[in-house]
Amino acid sequence: MAITDVPEFAHLTDADIENLARELDTIRQDIEDSRGARDARYIRRTIAAQRALEVTGRLLLAASSKRAFWWAGAGTLGVAKIIENMEIGHNVMHGQWDWMNDPEIHSSSWEWDMSGASKHWRFTHNFMHHKYTNILGMDDDVGYGVIRVTRDQKWKPANLYGNLLFNTLLAIGFEWGVGLQHLELGKIFKGRDDRRATMVRVREFGVKAGHQVAKDYLAWPAVTSLSPGATFKSTLKANAVANVIRNVWANAVIFCGHFPDGAEKFTKTDMVGETRGEWYLRQMLGSANFKGGWLLRFMSGNLSQQIEHHLYPDLPSNRLYEISLRVREICDKYDLPYTTGSFLVQYGKSWRTIAKLSLPDRFLTDTADDAPETRSERMFAELPAGERRGLKSAIAAVRARRRAKVAEKGAVRRQDLAA
Repeated sequence: MAITDVPEFAHLTDADIENLARELDTIRQDIEDSRGARDARYIRRTIAAQRALEVTGRLLLAASSKRAFWWAGAGTLGVAKIIENMEIGHNVMHGQWDWMNDPEIHSSSWEWDMSGASKHWRFTHNFMHHKYTNILGMDDDVGYGVIRVTRDQKWKPANLYGNLLFNTLLAIGFEWGVGLQHLELGKIFKGRDDRRATMVRVREFGVKAGHQVAKDYLAWPAVTSLSPGATFKSTLKANAVANVIRNVWANAVIFCGHFPDGAEKFTKTDMVGETRGEWYLRQMLGSANFKGGWLLRFMSGNLSQQIEHHLYPDLPSNRLYEISLRVREICDKYDLPYTTGSFLVQYGKSWRTIAKLSLPDRFLTDTADDAPETRSERMFAELPAGERRGLKSAIAAVRARRRAKVAEKGAVRRQDLAA
C-alpha cells in the first residue's frame, strides 16, 4: 500500500514539520528577494538562443535533400524544440517569470510548441499534479491511467504486455499524451463526464492540435520545398523526427523525476488537513532528482532538480541548483532521504519499475509496504522504537536487517548442503 500518514512515515514530530516549513519558506523568500536583472537576462538570452537554433534548423532543412543536412537540420530542430518545451514553455507557464511583468513571457499568454493547449496543461499539471503530487486517484500524472507504476493500482492482464508497450508509445508520442490528458478519455468512455464541458475541451484541443499538425507537417514542408535543395517529403520527415527527439527526451526527464526507487506514492488520506509543512514534505518524498552538469540541467529545463521544482514550482528554473544545495542540507538535518542518482540510473530504475509491475503481485518478492517503488509506514513495524530516529536512518536499518536475514538464510542453506 502507499503511504497513508506522511508524518508517521517520515518519523517527524509536528514541531519538526513546522520548523521544516519555516526553513523552506525562508529559502523561498531569499530567492524572491534576490530575483532581478541576472535572472531576466538569463531567460531572454535563452529565448533568443532557442529561436536562433530553430532558424538554423529550418535553414539546414532547406538543403535536406542531402543526408548530412537532413540529419543536421532534424537534430538542430529537435534540440530547439527540447529547449522551447523544457526550459522555456514548461517554466514560463509555471509563472516563474511573471514577476518581470513582460507580456511575452507571462504564464497567461505563452502558447508552447506542442499539440496540447497551454490552458489545459496549466490545469492538469500546475494545479492537479503539483497540488496532489503522487496521490493515487488525484494525480493523473501517476501513469496517465494507462501504465501501472505502483502496486496500489490493481493488476490487469493487459499490464502484462501493455506496461512496456504503452510506455514506449508514450515516450514516442509524449506531446499527444500530454495533450489528451486533459480530455479525461477514461471518464468519456465510461460515460461519467460532463458532456458539455467535454465538448469544449475537445474543441479546444482540436484547434491547437490541428494548428500544430498544419505547422509541422504542411506549412513548413511547403515553405522548405521552395528550395531547390529540399523536398516537401524530406522536411516532413525531419519535422517528425525532431518531434520524436523532443518527446522521448521530455518523457525521460519527467519519468526520472517521478518513478525511480524512492519517489513515494500517497493515498487520499494524506490531503486531509494537510499543513504547509506536510505539503512540503510530500513534495520532497514524492520526487526524485538526477545528477549532471550545467548542460544536462539546462536541457532538462532544470528538472534534474525535480525535488526543488516541486517545492517551488514558480521560482525561476535557473535558481533551482543553488536552492538544491540548501534543500539537501535540510534533508540531512532532519534525517530525510534526498533521492538522486545519475540520469541513466534513474531512468533505468523507472523502466525497471514499469517492467516489474507488468507482472501480478504474486510474482514480486517485495511486499506492497517495503518495495522500492511502493512503500508505506508499515515497513518500519519490525524496528525497535530506539532505531526510529528518522526516515533515512530507518530505511537504512530496515535494509540492513533484510540483508542480514538473507545472509543468514544463505548460511543455513550452505550448512545443509555441506551436511
